[in-house]
Amino acid sequence: MIRPDLSLPIPAEITAAHFIGIGGSGMSGLAGMFLDRGIRVSGSDRADSAALRALADRGAIVHVGHDAANLPDDVDTVIHTGAIWPENPEFLLAKERGLHVIHRSQALHWLIGSRRLVSVAGAHGKTTSTGMIVTALRGLGESPTFVSGGVIADLGVSSGTGSDELFVIEADESDGTFLLYDTSVALITNVDPDHLDHWESRDAFYDGFVRFANGAREAVVISADDAGARRVAAALTHPRVITFGEDAAADVRVTDIVTAGPVAFALTHDGATVPGRLSVPGAHNAINAAGAVAVLLTLGYPLEPALRAVERFAGTVRRFELHGVERGVSVYDDYAHHPTEVAAALSAARSVVGDGRIIALHQPHTYSRTQEMYREFADVLETLADHTVVLDVYGAREDPVPGVTGKLVSGAFRDADRVHFVADWQQAADYTASVARPGDYVITLGCGNVHLIIPQVLEALAAKAQD
Repeated sequence: MIRPDLSLPIPAEITAAHFIGIGGSGMSGLAGMFLDRGIRVSGSDRADSAALRALADRGAIVHVGHDAANLPDDVDTVIHTGAIWPENPEFLLAKERGLHVIHRSQALHWLIGSRRLVSVAGAHGKTTSTGMIVTALRGLGESPTFVSGGVIADLGVSSGTGSDELFVIEADESDGTFLLYDTSVALITNVDPDHLDHWESRDAFYDGFVRFANGAREAVVISADDAGARRVAAALTHPRVITFGEDAAADVRVTDIVTAGPVAFALTHDGATVPGRLSVPGAHNAINAAGAVAVLLTLGYPLEPALRAVERFAGTVRRFELHGVERGVSVYDDYAHHPTEVAAALSAARSVVGDGRIIALHQPHTYSRTQEMYREFADVLETLADHTVVLDVYGAREDPVPGVTGKLVSGAFRDADRVHFVADWQQAADYTASVARPGDYVITLGCGNVHLIIPQVLEALAAKAQD
């Protein structure tokens, strides 16, 4: 991978931009916003996708595969993700030609300019919280510009260009780029140490969040429940800190959570209590809603209108998303790739599955995280799923590590009868179909490409019904 060099100058003006890795949800959204600005856009990705075709329909020049010939002569700025290799031919040619070569976070910084920025950070819940805030602001009559890490279901996009001064982003702590932005309101959903391959130590990870929060110009909204967030809050010197959560001392307190079906709860702030109900399940989403409402309070909205606007949120793609039902078995997908996220996803599924069972189809993400957390993954999966099928590791930006495979997770189960490691996807789909029965939920878990196995699972379920 290429670590972002945030010391590199960001050009004052961009007239033609080339995106290396343009097909990703974040990069394609950025490219679309550059098109909105009237900037010429080109780009490449390793595989064809609907995102590439949509950008092409809007006038972007896109290529499948990376090749130096893809780089147009008139480009002044090249934008890349951290996931590309240093040997990428387009990256190398851009450097050779002396072009501005910047990380996607720097491109986003350029787009934000001087707008009033709401930055959402945290190890988990960023995408959902960002979607809640954007949905609510639109429901309240605002027209924010936004960049989210996932597609907001009722909008059908992960980013959009608005007409007012508000800009809402999902700020990435994984590589420290959340420190780049001139944030007005900072939301910290939780601080669960991760991405230590970048931060190198837990202390450095926590310190990054302290710097991010203290840098907010207007307010900091932070979890009162999460131990890591409390550690960060204790170190803050910011004059305006608003807490949220179930903790009795929270400024925006969540109570009376009911998880049977779409989650219901109550929020209390300044002595006023308002009931709420979301269309998405899970106690964690009641907490996310409290954080989103707290942000809206800092922007000047009263409690009840803010909560009613957040209730409009219909979810995000790849967050407990139903893909199909076959033979009475419902097949869901969730982006969860950290033990805490997996626990939240499975708990949400448990709250709505009724008498059915939960079969987790888990794809470990990155060798470093798997090596560090395989025991935690096994514990969560064994505790909250009835049966688990483990695939091999999705390496993403990392080279393979000898001995680090999905077997690490399956081997850490106490009861070997409740887990099955299968590296071959078709065999995994067939095995999943063989153990599933009507009323069960199958849920794929991971932020790699595990969702692509879902058609195979549905086909295997259909074939099983014909046996």
